[in-house]
Amino acid sequence: MTDPRFIAHALALAARGLGRTWPNPAVGCVIERDGIVLGRARTADGGRPHAEPQALAQAGAAARGATAHVTLEPCAHHGGTPPCADALIAAGLARVVVALRDPDPRVDGGGIARLRAAGVEVVEGVMADAAARLQQGFLTLVRHGRPMVTLKLAQTLDGRIATASGESQWITGPAARAHVHAERACHDAILIGAGTARADDPRLTVRGMGAAHARGPQPLRIVISRHLRLPVEAALTSGGPPVWMLHSDSAPQLQRDALMAKGVTLIPCAIDAVGQIDLVDALAQLGQRGLTRIYCEGGGTLAASLLSAGLVDRLDCYTAGLLIGAEGTPALGAMGVGPLAEAPRLHLRDVLRLGPDVLHRWERA
Repeated sequence: MTDPRFIAHALALAARGLGRTWPNPAVGCVIERDGIVLGRARTADGGRPHAEPQALAQAGAAARGATAHVTLEPCAHHGGTPPCADALIAAGLARVVVALRDPDPRVDGGGIARLRAAGVEVVEGVMADAAARLQQGFLTLVRHGRPMVTLKLAQTLDGRIATASGESQWITGPAARAHVHAERACHDAILIGAGTARADDPRLTVRGMGAAHARGPQPLRIVISRHLRLPVEAALTSGGPPVWMLHSDSAPQLQRDALMAKGVTLIPCAIDAVGQIDLVDALAQLGQRGLTRIYCEGGGTLAASLLSAGLVDRLDCYTAGLLIGAEGTPALGAMGVGPLAEAPRLHLRDVLRLGPDVLHRWERA
């Protein structure tokens, strides 16, 4: 059976759109007949046009009687574009293979039902697990109202992210740092805390990915700062992709005005029981704005807070063969763990060697 082969092809296409299509999911579509590809596409940057109409346009009249392989159920509602299910029906597809149903209430089986009602054969669930992994950000947004969170740590063997003097460049080598840029590129936004922003003055842009990516969208830069303690002339505010800041209502008005004059988008958030930004509310605010995939490169305090709140879906831990000792800065701040049973437990997904360093990729249980 060739269905898994063409769904795998469609998944590879969809993966190229990660970080580039929000608020829409990154979808891939391959149209074929007798094993010959007639058209293929992914969701375009910015979310439109969708994969299916682009693949149909490539196939033209040859699509009649062919099979479409799609990574996510074709939409059945009118949004910024007409329903993709209707486009497939109008093109005369004989068969549609769907890897994963779309849980969005506006679709949720409606696209499949529409296809079947029109006499199109529909096969579901081909490579569904792989499709769900690729769509984790979109699924997390639909089901939980927040984006998927990937927490990145770059640490020494003894779990330190800087020396006692604050020196951290560079703990990991060039291969690991290049891998981080690739991960930035497939997320919608990069998140840090104000302490990291002040200490490192980062740009948080994707670099070294080639000219083709340089012409495409860059991830948003997001800073959490209760009182908006970011220098107005920071690297983040001196050009580049948009900057959003999550803050409390107590942030000084003068600082708000100065940052907004630099083009920063300010997002007020609730405060938690200990007087910090409520991370559940903060992520919900980002979800309401359509973000599906967040890459957190914050310091130990933000990392510990996200883990303690159960908001980390994936942990990417880059480990270098260095030893700094107890006087170095720990990778994680205080988490208030008492009994061992209360500690967050993650499951190992992948191990990858990157030059002299190792990436351990963990997922939430």
